[in-house]
Amino acid sequence: MSTAVALLLSVHLLATAAMVGLIWFVQVVHYPLFAAVGADRFVAYEVAHQRLTSYVVGPPMAVEGLTALALLVAAPDGVGRAWPLLGLALLAVIHAGTVLLQVPAHGRLAQDGDPAVMRRLVSTNWIRTIGWSARGALAVAMLVGAATA
Repeated sequence: MSTAVALLLSVHLLATAAMVGLIWFVQVVHYPLFAAVGADRFVAYEVAHQRLTSYVVGPPMAVEGLTALALLVAAPDGVGRAWPLLGLALLAVIHAGTVLLQVPAHGRLAQDGDPAVMRRLVSTNWIRTIGWSARGALAVAMLVGAATA
């Protein structure tokens, strides 16, 4: 495996692993604790949450997306095209869940902090949690596949 391929696969794995860790933290700790914030402070909390979260998730999501595309364009030996395609399909599901489910829920929560929306946010976030976990396993498999080719 060339140095460039090793670097691409490693950066991809690191960005994906960062998102796996973040999404599990959000799923198990962060979102469930929304209910403990208190109705009188929740709207301000949610507005700050949305602004600050983008600083944390934006960079690894961008790196993950760019490296996922690069792996499809220049599929390394031992990886082929199927794994990068699967990775991008998972990323499409994750981003669709974000745009169609999570963003509207956060928008609603920034208006009124509805507990039913909080519960829905936690339950629908499993789509992203499972998707990113699968992407993490796939990123490891691609690195191992290229290393053993």
